[in-house]
Amino acid sequence: MSDPDHRELDLLFEEIVEGRLSRRQVLRRLGAAGLTLSSAGTFLAACGGVKGTDKGTPTNVTANHPKVAIKQLNFTNWPTYIDKQILKDFEKAHPGSHVKYVEEIEENDSFFGKVRQQLQRGDSLNRDIVVLTDWMAARWIRGHWLEPIDKRNVPNAKNLQPGLQHPKFDPNRNWTLPWQSGMTAIGYNRKKTGRDLHSVNDLFDPKFKGKVTMLSDPRDSAGLVMIGMGKKTTEATLDDYMAAIDKIDQENKKGQIRRFTENDYTVDLTKGNAWVSVAYSGDISGLQSDNPDLKFVIPDEGALLWTDNMMIPQKPPHPYAAEVMMNYVYQPEVAAKTIRVFGYVSPVVGVQEVLAKTDPKLAKSTLLFPTAESRKRLQPYPFLPPAQDRQVAEAMAKVTGA
Repeated sequence: MSDPDHRELDLLFEEIVEGRLSRRQVLRRLGAAGLTLSSAGTFLAACGGVKGTDKGTPTNVTANHPKVAIKQLNFTNWPTYIDKQILKDFEKAHPGSHVKYVEEIEENDSFFGKVRQQLQRGDSLNRDIVVLTDWMAARWIRGHWLEPIDKRNVPNAKNLQPGLQHPKFDPNRNWTLPWQSGMTAIGYNRKKTGRDLHSVNDLFDPKFKGKVTMLSDPRDSAGLVMIGMGKKTTEATLDDYMAAIDKIDQENKKGQIRRFTENDYTVDLTKGNAWVSVAYSGDISGLQSDNPDLKFVIPDEGALLWTDNMMIPQKPPHPYAAEVMMNYVYQPEVAAKTIRVFGYVSPVVGVQEVLAKTDPKLAKSTLLFPTAESRKRLQPYPFLPPAQDRQVAEAMAKVTGA
């Protein structure tokens, strides 16, 4: 089978898993791509057939994970996202235990691609905790690829920030608990811009032509532009999303945007190649110690609040150990250790009070602890049905040249 065939099958696989296509639509797509019926048959067999792949939100949310001696915990996370002393302290608190902590998540989609076939087959990933962003967590819930959390083993979940307790994709937090949160808004070099920025639309100030970078992910850039257009992400429609992408496209064609980036926008910003960027709060917080001219602003119109979530994948080898770790990091004293190092927004109530005693300056950081007024302007990522989400991704890819 040729490479184009494989790419088409990969796209179809993802759409089938998420219930986006009927069998008839699959066969039509295969035919349009010039693939053979033999290819179709092989593909559908590999997927286990189309029927039943659109599972929807699980109804069984009961979990019974009895207390056992903790010997092993397999924890998968993003790079530079925990104070490693926390892992050592956890092992000391549970003598004879070992935490296998692997920093293997570089991107939500790439990690999903790595484990997708195992999930679809119903296999264990041999991981007890994985940490993924809201929209990907929603995909795993719809796919029935998670083990429910036995809340009896996580009493410290009561410390979860009120604003994070009932997300649309997991209203009762049966499947997820936030690991860290952050904001997507505007990072800029005050020395280069010559003024403070206050609006999403400052991204499009002609004075900054060719000095603006935007993230290639539409959830970030189009989501932020949508807020600048006066839309609420919780009520966003496909048309709203497309209008924001059209705006980005127009500005890009005028030369306003230097380039579309992943996390490497920080290089342009620190070197002065970019003056203004769609940016993550944690990144700017980490850069400010070396470059105090860098600022992060929550625009007047608002900004995006995202959360990475701890989840227990299907058929975990050590579910009780996973829940004990979740409970451990929800102690304010423990949660304070990670944000002290990496500068994200903790989901745990009481962290600011801990830092006020040990690091008063950090406790006053509005990047780590947005003010009540700022929090009112923070909105979650927009959520669209899978088919519309795909349309958004395709439209943004045309703009970014991906």
